Amino acid sequence: MSEGSQLDRPEALGLELGSVSDWLISTEVGARPPLRYERFGHGKSNLTFAVSDADDRRLVLRRPPLGPLLPAAHDVAREYRILAALEATPVPAPRALAFAPAGEVCDAPLLAMEFVEGLVVHDATVAGKLATEHRRAIGLGLGSALGQVHAVDLDRTGLVSLAKHSSYAERQLKRWHGQWERSRTRDIPAVDDLAARLRAAVPEQTELTLVHGDFHLRNVITSPSNGSVRAILDWELCTLGDPLADLGGLLAYWPQSGEPATAINPASTLPGFPLRSELATEYSDQTGRSLDSLGFWHTLGLWKVAIIAEGVRRRALEDPRNATPGSVLGPDGVDELIMRALAVAEEEGL
Repeated sequence: MSEGSQLDRPEALGLELGSVSDWLISTEVGARPPLRYERFGHGKSNLTFAVSDADDRRLVLRRPPLGPLLPAAHDVAREYRILAALEATPVPAPRALAFAPAGEVCDAPLLAMEFVEGLVVHDATVAGKLATEHRRAIGLGLGSALGQVHAVDLDRTGLVSLAKHSSYAERQLKRWHGQWERSRTRDIPAVDDLAARLRAAVPEQTELTLVHGDFHLRNVITSPSNGSVRAILDWELCTLGDPLADLGGLLAYWPQSGEPATAINPASTLPGFPLRSELATEYSDQTGRSLDSLGFWHTLGLWKVAIIAEGVRRRALEDPRNATPGSVLGPDGVDELIMRALAVAEEEGL
């Protein structure tokens, strides 16, 4: 186990190491004792650990955050179902290894999955070590990977029953406005104003695909040699809906040079990374999809990211063990996201 603060130790983060190790050793995972655990990643939601066994084989273990959880949030059982279904598709995703419901191994559900080697561009420091051509390759590769997600055959994978087939935009607005009411730490009238403007501008849904729900630079593992996407991570928000929602969400997480980057991963502001317009064009070229409603989804993406960031902040305030370094956005950062959402809404005439 790695050295670090007591709050970072697995025992303090809801893992009963004896029973967890027995589970990983005795199930189909087949880990060989002794096992070593280390918290890792820059995720803002589920707690994630790297586990190494006697053969130096590595796997990833995920469980929900500590403390009270919002309804339908942090669903690692859903993530397990999706990863298992994607194994027979071209989508780059870790292989699901095992799942245990809450109470079987510890107090929370546990997901064990494959450890994928590669590079996660989680901040500007990592991106700054890459050549500009490498940065551009990573950015443009996101469009190809997203296109693979949206090409999944729902019937063949059994994911056609993953969620309702009704308007995804309306479902998102209802869900995330409700999450805001449950997780907010203060009153921000602009959140309600944006919700009303988005409801009035919901585009017609003409296509139903698998939607990742949280697709951005920190949630992909890329090749250190050519920048291609080796694995897409964090599938807990995956559902069925309008594919442009994922592209709008990616743009929401993609600040450009000259824009305030304190609220989001600032890596994309460095030279070499494509502009948002280039990301959109690459995706359209790869998939043949129209981008007519992208402004709506970009606005909704920023609004949703602000609500997610507020929820992360609240969970960290309720229990500091839920936070990893750099994962918690201050109130100014949440405000900046909301202001950007308002600006995009104005530009798009929403």
